[in-house]
Amino acid sequence: MTALLEVKDLHAAYGETRVLHGISFSVQSSGVVALLGANGAGKTTTLRAICGAVRTSGTITLQGQRIDGKQTEDIVRLGVAQVPEGRGTFMELTVEENMKLGAYTRPARLATEDFPRMFDYFPRLKERFRQQAGTLSGGEQQMLAIARALLLRPKLLLLDEPSFGLAPLIVQEIFQILRRIRDEEKVGILLVEQNAAIALAFAEEAYVLETGRIVMSGTSAAIMQDEGIRRSYLGY
Repeated sequence: MTALLEVKDLHAAYGETRVLHGISFSVQSSGVVALLGANGAGKTTTLRAICGAVRTSGTITLQGQRIDGKQTEDIVRLGVAQVPEGRGTFMELTVEENMKLGAYTRPARLATEDFPRMFDYFPRLKERFRQQAGTLSGGEQQMLAIARALLLRPKLLLLDEPSFGLAPLIVQEIFQILRRIRDEEKVGILLVEQNAAIALAFAEEAYVLETGRIVMSGTSAAIMQDEGIRRSYLGY
């Protein structure tokens, strides 16, 4: 069976600074894969490489079609949506305007028809529909960022630190919603997350990065049981 996303021998660099050193991994359709590692390990660079936002070599395919070397907008149109670290919302625009901008690759009418589905996942966005995004709480801004990405109708959703800066109860709420999205939208998810415990509880598979190399991979259950990983990333 062809994987939804296949990354082979991926190298990435910013100018002369090499960040990724030949990593390979895959994400299955409707599957969830977590990328774990300390700050500077190359996790966010991996997401940027998939989106065409950093210089790379190697092969990246989406449903068997090569996307390495394509422009970011073309990659989005092929079905890749990213929720960046820091959420990336337009603070001066309303929730409604942010959602409409999020679906810029689709006809406006079709995107608007998806709004009720987003409100089902995130009822608070409906309550704050006319409100400026900059007045939302951090959790509400994260919900808006995820809704914007889903309005693209992606095949693959890239999540970069969705728990960052949020209270534990809000993090739990967002990951409960992400489980619904995984099951109902049938979207593959590649998750970068510093909170390794919640990432492993959510994902089926995980890859541990260290200085741009994969040092361990396997099922989330197996990685959770690894004593070295527990000490280094889970804190027990």
